[in-house]
Amino acid sequence: MKRFLTTFALALLALSALAQVKPVTGTFLNFFWQDERNNYMNPRGIDNTDPDLWRVKMEELHEIGVDWVVLVAVANEGRAIYPSSIMERGYDQSRKSPIDAVMDAADSLGMHVFMSCGHARNQLDNLSDPFVVRRQREMIEELSSIYGGRPAFYGWYLPVEGCMIPWLPDAGIKGVNEVAARARELTPGVKIMISPYGIFNGDFSNPKFAEQIYKLDVDIIAYQDEIGCVREDYPMREMKEHFRMLADIHAKCGIELWANIESFTWDRRPNNWFSTLIPAAFGRYLSQLVGVSQAGVTRVISFAVAGIFDKPGSAYPLGQPVYSAKAWENYRAWLGGDRRWKLLEKLLLDDSTPFEDPSDPRWQVFGSKMEHIVDLGCSKPVHSVAGLFLDSRRDGIDFPQSFEVLVSDDGNEFRHLATVTPESWPNDYLDTWSDVVLADLCAEGTCCGAPVSARYVKVRATVPAGRAIYCSRILVNP
Repeated sequence: MKRFLTTFALALLALSALAQVKPVTGTFLNFFWQDERNNYMNPRGIDNTDPDLWRVKMEELHEIGVDWVVLVAVANEGRAIYPSSIMERGYDQSRKSPIDAVMDAADSLGMHVFMSCGHARNQLDNLSDPFVVRRQREMIEELSSIYGGRPAFYGWYLPVEGCMIPWLPDAGIKGVNEVAARARELTPGVKIMISPYGIFNGDFSNPKFAEQIYKLDVDIIAYQDEIGCVREDYPMREMKEHFRMLADIHAKCGIELWANIESFTWDRRPNNWFSTLIPAAFGRYLSQLVGVSQAGVTRVISFAVAGIFDKPGSAYPLGQPVYSAKAWENYRAWLGGDRRWKLLEKLLLDDSTPFEDPSDPRWQVFGSKMEHIVDLGCSKPVHSVAGLFLDSRRDGIDFPQSFEVLVSDDGNEFRHLATVTPESWPNDYLDTWSDVVLADLCAEGTCCGAPVSARYVKVRATVPAGRAIYCSRILVNP
Protein backbone atom coordinates (compact mmCIF):
# COMPACT_ATOMS: atom_id res chain seq x y z
CA MET A 1 0.00 0.00 0.00
CA LYS A 2 1.27 3.46 -0.89
CA ARG A 3 2.00 5.61 2.16
CA PHE A 4 2.24 9.39 1.98
CA LEU A 5 4.03 10.57 5.07
CA THR A 6 4.74 13.98 6.45
CA THR A 7 8.28 14.99 5.66
CA PHE A 8 10.50 14.41 8.69
CA ALA A 9 12.72 17.27 7.58
CA LEU A 10 13.44 19.08 4.32
CA ALA A 11 16.68 20.51 5.70
CA LEU A 12 18.32 20.84 9.05
CA LEU A 13 17.32 23.71 11.23
CA ALA A 14 20.00 26.25 12.04
CA LEU A 15 22.02 24.68 14.81
CA SER A 16 24.87 27.17 15.10
CA ALA A 17 23.72 28.20 18.57
CA LEU A 18 24.15 24.66 19.88
CA ALA A 19 27.28 23.29 21.51
CA GLN A 20 30.42 23.02 19.45
CA VAL A 21 31.45 19.38 19.49
CA LYS A 22 34.92 18.96 20.93
CA PRO A 23 37.34 16.56 19.28
CA VAL A 24 39.40 14.04 21.20
CA THR A 25 42.64 15.77 22.21
CA GLY A 26 43.95 13.28 24.76
CA THR A 27 44.28 9.57 25.33
CA PHE A 28 45.78 6.89 27.55
CA LEU A 29 48.81 4.79 26.71
CA ASN A 30 48.88 1.33 28.21
CA PHE A 31 52.25 -0.44 28.03
CA PHE A 32 51.39 -3.77 29.63
CA TRP A 33 49.49 -6.81 28.41
CA GLN A 34 47.63 -7.97 31.50
CA ASP A 35 44.62 -9.95 30.30
CA GLU A 36 42.50 -10.66 27.23
CA ARG A 37 41.12 -7.13 27.16
CA ASN A 38 44.53 -5.97 25.93
CA ASN A 39 44.75 -8.26 22.90
CA TYR A 40 44.84 -5.31 20.49
CA MET A 41 46.03 -2.35 22.52
CA ASN A 42 48.97 -4.40 23.81
CA PRO A 43 49.26 -7.53 21.66
CA ARG A 44 51.26 -10.34 23.16
CA GLY A 45 52.98 -10.96 19.83
CA ILE A 46 54.92 -7.70 19.83
CA ASP A 47 57.59 -6.15 22.02
CA ASN A 48 55.62 -3.61 24.06
CA THR A 49 58.86 -2.08 25.34
CA ASP A 50 60.17 -1.22 21.85
CA PRO A 51 61.00 2.52 21.93
CA ASP A 52 60.46 2.82 18.17
CA LEU A 53 56.89 1.56 18.55
CA TRP A 54 56.03 4.31 21.02
CA ARG A 55 57.79 6.98 19.00
CA VAL A 56 55.67 6.06 15.98
CA LYS A 57 52.47 5.90 18.04
CA MET A 58 53.14 9.37 19.47
CA GLU A 59 53.61 10.74 15.96
CA GLU A 60 50.36 9.11 14.82
CA LEU A 61 48.44 10.50 17.80
CA HIS A 62 49.81 13.97 17.11
CA GLU A 63 48.69 13.65 13.48
CA ILE A 64 45.02 13.48 14.52
CA GLY A 65 45.27 16.20 17.16
CA VAL A 66 45.74 13.98 20.21
CA ASP A 67 48.42 15.94 22.05
CA TRP A 68 47.61 15.12 25.70
CA VAL A 69 48.88 11.70 26.69
CA VAL A 70 48.08 9.95 29.96
CA LEU A 71 50.30 7.03 30.95
CA VAL A 72 48.19 4.29 32.54
CA ALA A 73 51.12 2.73 34.40
CA VAL A 74 54.91 2.83 34.31
CA ALA A 75 55.42 -0.36 36.33
CA ASN A 76 53.65 -3.64 36.86
CA GLU A 77 54.33 -6.59 39.14
CA GLY A 78 57.54 -5.03 40.38
CA ARG A 79 58.99 -4.33 36.91
CA ALA A 80 59.44 -0.72 35.82
CA ILE A 81 59.66 0.55 32.23
CA TYR A 82 61.64 3.62 33.22
CA PRO A 83 65.15 3.73 34.76
CA SER A 84 64.06 2.89 38.30
CA SER A 85 66.32 2.21 41.27
CA ILE A 86 63.59 0.78 43.50
CA MET A 87 62.25 -1.84 41.05
CA GLU A 88 63.64 -4.27 38.53
CA ARG A 89 63.75 -2.80 35.02
CA GLY A 90 61.37 -4.50 32.67
CA TYR A 91 62.95 -3.50 29.37
CA ASP A 92 66.17 -4.04 27.43
CA GLN A 93 68.61 -1.63 29.07
CA SER A 94 70.78 -1.49 25.96
CA ARG A 95 68.15 0.75 24.41
CA LYS A 96 65.94 3.63 25.44
CA SER A 97 63.16 2.92 27.92
CA PRO A 98 59.55 3.16 26.66
CA ILE A 99 58.90 6.13 28.94
CA ASP A 100 61.99 7.94 27.64
CA ALA A 101 60.80 7.26 24.08
CA VAL A 102 57.38 8.75 24.85
CA MET A 103 58.87 11.80 26.57
CA ASP A 104 61.39 12.42 23.77
CA ALA A 105 58.64 12.28 21.14
CA ALA A 106 56.35 14.50 23.23
CA ASP A 107 59.11 17.07 23.71
CA SER A 108 59.83 17.25 19.98
CA LEU A 109 56.15 17.37 18.96
CA GLY A 110 55.00 19.85 21.61
CA MET A 111 52.74 17.30 23.31
CA HIS A 112 51.77 17.08 26.99
CA VAL A 113 52.24 14.04 29.22
CA PHE A 114 50.54 13.09 32.47
CA MET A 115 53.03 10.80 34.21
CA SER A 116 51.58 7.81 36.03
CA CYS A 117 52.68 6.78 39.51
CA GLY A 118 51.37 3.20 39.17
CA HIS A 119 51.25 0.37 39.48
CA ALA A 120 52.60 -0.25 42.94
CA ARG A 121 51.73 -3.92 42.51
CA ASN A 122 49.42 -4.39 39.54
CA GLN A 123 46.12 -3.27 38.02
CA LEU A 124 44.29 -4.33 41.21
CA ASP A 125 46.04 -1.67 43.32
CA ASN A 126 43.85 -0.02 45.92
CA LEU A 127 44.64 3.32 47.53
CA SER A 128 43.27 2.05 50.82
CA ASP A 129 46.36 -0.19 50.91
CA PRO A 130 49.21 1.63 52.75
CA PHE A 131 51.83 -0.13 50.59
CA VAL A 132 50.21 1.20 47.41
CA VAL A 133 50.21 4.76 48.72
CA ARG A 134 53.79 4.48 49.94
CA ARG A 135 55.08 2.97 46.69
CA GLN A 136 53.25 5.54 44.56
CA ARG A 137 54.88 8.32 46.56
CA GLU A 138 58.29 6.63 46.08
CA MET A 139 57.68 6.38 42.35
CA ILE A 140 56.78 10.07 42.22
CA GLU A 141 60.11 10.84 43.86
CA GLU A 142 61.99 8.87 41.20
CA LEU A 143 59.95 10.01 38.24
CA SER A 144 60.00 13.69 39.20
CA SER A 145 63.80 13.61 39.43
CA ILE A 146 64.06 12.03 35.97
CA TYR A 147 61.26 13.74 34.04
CA GLY A 148 60.07 16.68 36.15
CA GLY A 149 62.06 19.20 34.13
CA ARG A 150 61.07 17.94 30.69
CA PRO A 151 59.07 20.33 28.45
CA ALA A 152 56.35 17.71 27.87
CA PHE A 153 55.86 16.92 31.56
CA TYR A 154 52.45 18.42 32.34
CA GLY A 155 51.36 16.65 35.47
CA TRP A 156 50.49 13.45 37.28
CA TYR A 157 47.87 10.82 36.69
CA LEU A 158 46.94 9.07 39.94
CA PRO A 159 45.45 5.68 39.05
CA VAL A 160 43.12 3.40 41.04
CA GLU A 161 41.32 6.26 42.76
CA GLY A 162 38.17 4.28 43.49
CA CYS A 163 34.59 3.85 42.33
CA MET A 164 31.90 6.54 42.55
CA ILE A 165 29.04 4.26 43.56
CA PRO A 166 27.27 5.89 45.28
CA TRP A 167 30.12 8.42 45.67
CA LEU A 168 33.90 8.41 46.04
CA PRO A 169 34.87 6.55 49.23
CA ASP A 170 36.78 8.25 52.04
CA ALA A 171 39.66 5.77 51.72
CA GLY A 172 40.12 6.61 48.06
CA ILE A 173 40.04 10.35 48.74
CA LYS A 174 42.55 9.97 51.56
CA GLY A 175 44.88 7.95 49.34
CA VAL A 176 44.62 10.40 46.43
CA ASN A 177 45.34 13.36 48.67
CA GLU A 178 48.34 11.70 50.31
CA VAL A 179 49.89 10.93 46.94
CA ALA A 180 48.95 14.36 45.59
CA ALA A 181 50.62 16.07 48.54
CA ARG A 182 53.95 14.47 47.67
CA ALA A 183 53.51 15.31 43.98
CA ARG A 184 52.84 18.97 44.78
CA GLU A 185 55.83 19.09 47.08
CA LEU A 186 58.21 17.75 44.45
CA THR A 187 56.69 19.33 41.32
CA PRO A 188 54.91 22.51 42.40
CA GLY A 189 52.55 24.04 39.90
CA VAL A 190 51.86 20.94 37.82
CA LYS A 191 48.40 19.48 37.28
CA ILE A 192 47.10 16.38 39.05
CA MET A 193 44.42 14.28 37.37
CA ILE A 194 42.26 11.30 38.28
CA SER A 195 39.79 9.40 36.09
CA PRO A 196 37.23 7.61 38.26
CA TYR A 197 34.47 5.26 37.16
CA GLY A 198 30.96 4.66 38.40
CA ILE A 199 28.97 7.66 37.16
CA PHE A 200 26.35 5.31 35.70
CA ASN A 201 25.12 4.68 39.24
CA GLY A 202 26.41 7.62 41.27
CA ASP A 203 23.96 9.17 43.71
CA PHE A 204 24.08 12.67 42.21
CA SER A 205 20.98 13.86 44.06
CA ASN A 206 22.63 13.25 47.43
CA PRO A 207 24.73 16.23 48.64
CA LYS A 208 27.31 13.70 49.80
CA PHE A 209 28.33 13.06 46.19
CA ALA A 210 29.45 16.66 45.66
CA GLU A 211 30.94 16.86 49.16
CA GLN A 212 33.30 14.00 48.33
CA ILE A 213 34.40 15.70 45.11
CA TYR A 214 35.13 18.92 47.00
CA LYS A 215 37.49 17.06 49.36
CA LEU A 216 39.85 16.03 46.57
CA ASP A 217 43.20 17.78 46.17
CA VAL A 218 43.30 17.41 42.38
CA ASP A 219 43.13 19.81 39.46
CA ILE A 220 41.31 17.68 36.87
CA ILE A 221 38.77 14.88 37.02
CA ALA A 222 38.32 13.04 33.71
CA TYR A 223 35.21 10.97 34.37
CA GLN A 224 34.88 7.68 32.50
CA ASP A 225 31.67 7.82 30.49
CA GLU A 226 31.30 4.00 30.65
CA ILE A 227 29.45 3.75 27.35
CA GLY A 228 31.88 1.09 26.14
CA CYS A 229 31.42 -0.87 29.35
CA VAL A 230 27.64 -1.04 28.75
CA ARG A 231 26.74 -0.74 32.41
CA GLU A 232 23.14 -0.24 31.26
CA ASP A 233 21.34 -1.61 28.20
CA TYR A 234 20.87 1.85 26.68
CA PRO A 235 23.32 4.10 28.52
CA MET A 236 23.54 7.21 26.35
CA ARG A 237 20.62 9.16 27.83
CA GLU A 238 21.79 8.72 31.43
CA MET A 239 25.43 9.43 30.58
CA LYS A 240 24.55 12.78 29.01
CA GLU A 241 22.38 13.78 31.96
CA HIS A 242 25.04 12.74 34.47
CA PHE A 243 27.70 14.86 32.77
CA ARG A 244 25.35 17.85 32.91
CA MET A 245 24.97 17.25 36.65
CA LEU A 246 28.74 16.94 37.03
CA ALA A 247 29.14 20.28 35.28
CA ASP A 248 26.99 21.92 37.98
CA ILE A 249 29.12 20.34 40.71
CA HIS A 250 32.39 21.37 39.10
CA ALA A 251 31.26 24.95 38.58
CA LYS A 252 31.45 25.29 42.37
CA CYS A 253 34.67 23.48 43.23
CA GLY A 254 37.38 24.82 40.92
CA ILE A 255 38.34 21.36 39.60
CA GLU A 256 38.41 21.09 35.81
CA LEU A 257 35.79 18.77 34.31
CA TRP A 258 37.13 16.50 31.58
CA ALA A 259 35.46 13.55 29.88
CA ASN A 260 37.14 10.21 29.33
CA ILE A 261 35.02 8.62 26.60
CA GLU A 262 35.34 4.96 25.77
CA SER A 263 36.09 4.10 22.14
CA PHE A 264 35.74 0.36 22.52
CA THR A 265 33.15 -2.35 22.55
CA TRP A 266 33.65 -6.06 23.32
CA ASP A 267 33.98 -9.15 21.19
CA ARG A 268 32.29 -11.31 23.85
CA ARG A 269 30.93 -10.64 27.32
CA PRO A 270 31.22 -7.03 28.53
CA ASN A 271 33.42 -6.04 31.47
CA ASN A 272 35.16 -9.38 31.45
CA TRP A 273 38.89 -10.06 31.61
CA PHE A 274 38.45 -12.85 29.08
CA SER A 275 36.91 -10.59 26.42
CA THR A 276 38.78 -8.32 24.03
CA LEU A 277 38.31 -4.59 23.47
CA ILE A 278 37.57 -3.82 19.80
CA PRO A 279 36.53 -0.63 17.94
CA ALA A 280 32.98 0.62 18.45
CA ALA A 281 30.93 2.06 15.60
CA PHE A 282 31.78 5.70 14.97
CA GLY A 283 28.11 6.68 15.20
CA ARG A 284 28.16 5.60 18.84
CA TYR A 285 31.46 7.38 19.51
CA LEU A 286 30.20 10.59 17.91
CA SER A 287 27.14 10.57 20.16
CA GLN A 288 29.47 10.34 23.16
CA LEU A 289 31.45 13.34 21.87
CA VAL A 290 28.23 15.31 21.40
CA GLY A 291 26.92 14.47 24.87
CA VAL A 292 29.98 15.50 26.85
CA SER A 293 30.47 18.60 24.69
CA GLN A 294 26.90 19.71 25.41
CA ALA A 295 27.62 19.28 29.11
CA GLY A 296 30.46 21.79 28.81
CA VAL A 297 33.51 19.67 29.60
CA THR A 298 36.85 21.44 29.28
CA ARG A 299 38.55 18.66 27.33
CA VAL A 300 37.74 15.25 25.88
CA ILE A 301 40.20 12.40 26.26
CA SER A 302 39.59 8.80 25.36
CA PHE A 303 40.39 5.31 26.46
CA ALA A 304 41.75 4.52 24.03
CA VAL A 305 43.08 5.62 20.66
CA ALA A 306 46.19 3.51 20.01
CA GLY A 307 45.00 -0.02 19.31
CA ILE A 308 41.40 1.07 18.72
CA PHE A 309 42.07 3.75 16.08
CA ASP A 310 45.20 2.75 14.17
CA LYS A 311 46.56 4.66 11.22
CA PRO A 312 46.18 2.62 8.02
CA GLY A 313 49.57 1.35 6.93
CA SER A 314 51.18 2.06 10.29
CA ALA A 315 54.62 0.59 10.80
CA TYR A 316 53.30 -0.74 14.11
CA PRO A 317 49.69 -1.86 13.68
CA LEU A 318 48.11 -2.84 16.98
CA GLY A 319 44.35 -2.98 16.60
CA GLN A 320 41.77 -5.30 15.12
CA PRO A 321 42.73 -5.89 11.48
CA VAL A 322 40.73 -3.73 9.06
CA TYR A 323 38.39 -2.25 11.64
CA SER A 324 40.88 -0.26 13.71
CA ALA A 325 42.08 1.30 10.44
CA LYS A 326 38.46 1.99 9.44
CA ALA A 327 37.79 3.54 12.84
CA TRP A 328 40.77 5.85 12.23
CA GLU A 329 39.45 6.76 8.77
CA ASN A 330 35.95 7.51 10.10
CA TYR A 331 37.32 9.76 12.83
CA ARG A 332 39.61 11.56 10.36
CA ALA A 333 36.68 12.00 7.97
CA TRP A 334 34.59 13.63 10.71
CA LEU A 335 37.48 15.92 11.65
CA GLY A 336 37.77 16.86 7.97
CA GLY A 337 34.10 17.82 7.65
CA ASP A 338 32.75 14.72 5.91
CA ARG A 339 29.11 15.38 4.98
CA ARG A 340 27.68 12.17 6.37
CA TRP A 341 29.35 12.47 9.76
CA LYS A 342 28.67 16.20 10.08
CA LEU A 343 25.02 15.51 9.28
CA LEU A 344 24.89 12.89 12.03
CA GLU A 345 26.60 15.31 14.40
CA LYS A 346 23.96 17.97 13.78
CA LEU A 347 21.15 15.51 14.25
CA LEU A 348 22.65 14.32 17.53
CA LEU A 349 22.85 17.93 18.69
CA ASP A 350 19.14 18.39 17.97
CA ASP A 351 16.99 17.76 21.06
CA SER A 352 14.20 16.38 18.88
CA THR A 353 16.37 13.46 17.79
CA PRO A 354 15.53 10.25 19.67
CA PHE A 355 17.95 8.61 22.04
CA GLU A 356 19.71 5.37 21.14
CA ASP A 357 16.95 3.33 22.76
CA PRO A 358 14.27 1.36 20.88
CA SER A 359 11.66 2.39 23.47
CA ASP A 360 11.99 6.07 22.54
CA PRO A 361 8.64 6.80 20.82
CA ARG A 362 10.29 9.15 18.33
CA TRP A 363 11.54 6.12 16.39
CA GLN A 364 9.13 4.99 13.66
CA VAL A 365 9.06 1.21 13.46
CA PHE A 366 8.95 -0.82 10.26
CA GLY A 367 9.38 -4.45 9.31
CA SER A 368 12.15 -5.66 7.06
CA LYS A 369 11.00 -3.33 4.26
CA MET A 370 10.40 0.37 4.70
CA GLU A 371 8.87 2.84 2.27
CA HIS A 372 8.39 6.58 2.79
CA ILE A 373 6.98 9.08 0.35
CA VAL A 374 7.85 12.67 1.13
CA ASP A 375 5.67 15.43 -0.33
CA LEU A 376 7.75 18.57 -0.84
CA GLY A 377 4.61 20.62 -1.57
CA CYS A 378 5.77 21.65 -5.02
CA SER A 379 8.43 20.68 -7.51
CA LYS A 380 11.91 21.35 -6.10
CA PRO A 381 15.48 20.38 -6.98
CA VAL A 382 16.54 17.18 -5.26
CA HIS A 383 20.28 16.64 -4.94
CA SER A 384 20.63 14.58 -1.75
CA VAL A 385 18.49 12.44 0.54
CA ALA A 386 19.40 11.06 3.94
CA GLY A 387 17.85 8.97 6.67
CA LEU A 388 18.59 8.55 10.38
CA PHE A 389 18.35 4.93 11.52
CA LEU A 390 18.90 2.88 14.66
CA ASP A 391 21.23 -0.11 14.84
CA SER A 392 20.65 -2.57 17.70
CA ARG A 393 21.51 -6.14 16.77
CA ARG A 394 20.46 -7.64 20.10
CA ASP A 395 16.97 -6.14 19.64
CA GLY A 396 16.57 -7.40 16.07
CA ILE A 397 17.00 -3.89 14.65
CA ASP A 398 19.35 -3.48 11.69
CA PHE A 399 20.90 -0.59 9.81
CA PRO A 400 19.58 -0.75 6.22
CA GLN A 401 21.34 -3.03 3.78
CA SER A 402 20.01 -0.96 0.90
CA PHE A 403 18.65 2.58 0.60
CA GLU A 404 16.86 3.50 -2.62
CA VAL A 405 15.75 6.96 -3.75
CA LEU A 406 13.02 7.55 -6.34
CA VAL A 407 11.21 10.74 -7.39
CA SER A 408 7.86 11.62 -8.93
CA ASP A 409 5.98 14.66 -10.16
CA ASP A 410 2.49 13.26 -9.53
CA GLY A 411 2.99 10.78 -6.70
CA ASN A 412 2.04 7.83 -8.91
CA GLU A 413 4.83 7.24 -11.39
CA PHE A 414 8.29 7.18 -9.78
CA ARG A 415 11.68 7.11 -11.48
CA HIS A 416 14.75 5.66 -9.84
CA LEU A 417 17.63 8.01 -8.95
CA ALA A 418 20.04 6.06 -6.76
CA THR A 419 20.58 2.99 -4.64
CA VAL A 420 23.07 3.15 -1.78
CA THR A 421 24.53 0.11 -0.07
CA PRO A 422 25.41 1.44 3.40
CA GLU A 423 28.50 0.23 5.16
CA SER A 424 27.70 -1.99 8.13
CA TRP A 425 29.79 -2.16 11.29
CA PRO A 426 30.46 -5.73 12.41
CA ASN A 427 31.31 -5.00 16.07
CA ASP A 428 27.64 -4.85 17.04
CA TYR A 429 27.29 -7.56 19.64
CA LEU A 430 26.37 -5.19 22.49
CA ASP A 431 25.86 -1.63 21.30
CA THR A 432 22.87 0.41 20.19
CA TRP A 433 23.62 3.49 18.10
CA SER A 434 22.24 5.91 15.51
CA ASP A 435 23.70 6.36 12.05
CA VAL A 436 22.96 8.16 8.82
CA VAL A 437 22.55 6.88 5.28
CA LEU A 438 23.34 9.65 2.81
CA ALA A 439 22.55 9.45 -0.91
CA ASP A 440 24.36 12.22 -2.77
CA LEU A 441 22.41 12.09 -6.01
CA CYS A 442 24.46 14.56 -8.02
CA ALA A 443 25.99 17.97 -7.42
CA GLU A 444 23.96 21.14 -7.81
CA GLY A 445 20.61 19.43 -8.39
CA THR A 446 21.64 17.53 -11.49
CA CYS A 447 21.89 13.84 -12.23
CA CYS A 448 23.98 12.61 -15.13
CA GLY A 449 23.94 16.12 -16.54
CA ALA A 450 20.14 16.59 -16.39
CA PRO A 451 18.35 18.67 -13.75
CA VAL A 452 16.43 16.66 -11.14
CA SER A 453 13.32 18.32 -9.78
CA ALA A 454 10.34 16.61 -8.23
CA ARG A 455 7.51 17.11 -5.78
CA TYR A 456 7.59 13.60 -4.30
CA VAL A 457 10.59 11.70 -2.99
CA LYS A 458 10.24 8.01 -2.23
CA VAL A 459 12.72 6.21 0.01
CA ARG A 460 12.92 2.45 0.27
CA ALA A 461 15.09 0.62 2.78
CA THR A 462 15.52 -3.08 3.43
CA VAL A 463 17.01 -5.41 6.06
CA PRO A 464 16.99 -9.22 6.22
CA ALA A 465 13.66 -10.96 6.75
CA GLY A 466 12.70 -11.17 10.39
CA ARG A 467 14.64 -8.05 11.30
CA ALA A 468 13.23 -4.53 11.81
CA ILE A 469 13.98 -0.98 10.68
CA TYR A 470 13.78 1.97 13.07
CA CYS A 471 13.88 5.39 11.41
CA SER A 472 13.28 8.86 12.81
CA ARG A 473 14.21 11.27 10.03
CA ILE A 474 14.20 11.50 6.26
CA LEU A 475 15.99 14.63 5.08
CA VAL A 476 15.80 16.03 1.58
CA ASN A 477 18.69 18.31 0.60
CA PRO A 478 20.22 18.41 4.10
